[in-house]
Amino acid sequence: MEYWAPSVTAGDEFEKLVLRMNPPRLVSDFSASTIFQVDSVNKRGSLLEVVQVLVDMNLIIRRAYISSDGEWFMDVFHVTDRNGNKLTQDDVAERIQEQSLGQRALTFRSQRSSVGVLPTVEHTAIELTGRDRPGLLSEIFAVLSDLKCNVVAAEVWTHNSRMASVVYITDEATGSPINDSFRLDKVKQLLLYVLKGDMDKRSANTTVSLGSTHTERRLHQLMYADRDYDVEYGSEGTEPRKPAVTVENCVDKGYTVVTVSCLDRPKLIFDTVCTLTDMEYVVYHGTVIAESSEAYQEYYIRHRDGYPISSEAERQRVINCLEAAIKRRASEGIRLELCCDDRAGLLSDVTRIFRENGLMVTRAEVATRGSQAVNAFYVTDSSGKPVKSETIEAVRNEIGMAILHVNEDSNTKHLNQGEVEVGAAGKFSLGNLFRSQSEKFLYSLGLIRSYS
Repeated sequence: MEYWAPSVTAGDEFEKLVLRMNPPRLVSDFSASTIFQVDSVNKRGSLLEVVQVLVDMNLIIRRAYISSDGEWFMDVFHVTDRNGNKLTQDDVAERIQEQSLGQRALTFRSQRSSVGVLPTVEHTAIELTGRDRPGLLSEIFAVLSDLKCNVVAAEVWTHNSRMASVVYITDEATGSPINDSFRLDKVKQLLLYVLKGDMDKRSANTTVSLGSTHTERRLHQLMYADRDYDVEYGSEGTEPRKPAVTVENCVDKGYTVVTVSCLDRPKLIFDTVCTLTDMEYVVYHGTVIAESSEAYQEYYIRHRDGYPISSEAERQRVINCLEAAIKRRASEGIRLELCCDDRAGLLSDVTRIFRENGLMVTRAEVATRGSQAVNAFYVTDSSGKPVKSETIEAVRNEIGMAILHVNEDSNTKHLNQGEVEVGAAGKFSLGNLFRSQSEKFLYSLGLIRSYS
């Protein structure tokens, strides 16, 4: 059994000292549009931390201008609420100030666990990765139910025949976190048996991690470590429509320029910035435009060692990883929403009914609010095709028409629509459109020199 704990070095203490001497400053403008300008001492992960706080507050980033060359960074974000309206809450800026860029250090956890158990204050978190297959989620919840573990929250992603999930459990009898090592070892052993099945050999490692993490960040890390971005030979033709990602070197400036063009959706910038950060790239400058149904992102990056991408294999890996990061959250299927009184074994019973009716869960969001279970499942048939309406009605009739509802989520539709076209020969057609505006903005701030 392997334990992980963050190390404290002299460099960490110096960084905290610099932050205390130069605390982050956030300037907000609530007039014509809601604009947040964040400037602070630069440190690893600053951009991701700010973006993470904004999306966790359910804010939509319509535009962003990023500059973090040298020891200082200044980012400007144009944000709205989920309905596209400007913000009116007086405390939004204060909440962002408190939740991001404070004196707490970022935690970068190991990315190698297949089943990890993480004790927290209110519950125990279990991390799972494995090969996706029909009925897998039903078997996982059945094991937890048999072991008297109550699932209070969970998030499940699937992509490219792989599955990753973070499940938060408590003891069914006491409602307390499970800390008994013997019991946790039994939970991990049985879940590993379910995950591996007769086919999967990539999910054999187990770890116990001490500390907390951001669920969606961790899901990206788990799927990246599980190499869900690998494209199997001969599978390229099965998915004709995908995000347009280009990676080219800007030789005279020593950057690699990454552009992403795709249909917009919530948390898109978080998914791309999270992936670049976990791949140990640093974003020095960037522009994000997402004011219509299409989104355009452009990042000037270098590896942590200060060098741009130097090989074709590395360039292709960045493309594959960004495409995977965008598609993980946009699972296909019909969205089924379950809202009812919570009880022991609820998820085991519901997912068993899904399995018995030939439904496959491609993504799941499980939450408990007071005494209520508030869950959402994206489902297809066992072959990945749309579910017939009569099957959905049969499932609703068995679970309960009043508590299980169908909701066609807009994010699901994005995956079936056309990709944004890029210019001929892989050049940046949208980049050419927006780059001058981005550079003019950053140049006017005195943060960069002209790229012309």
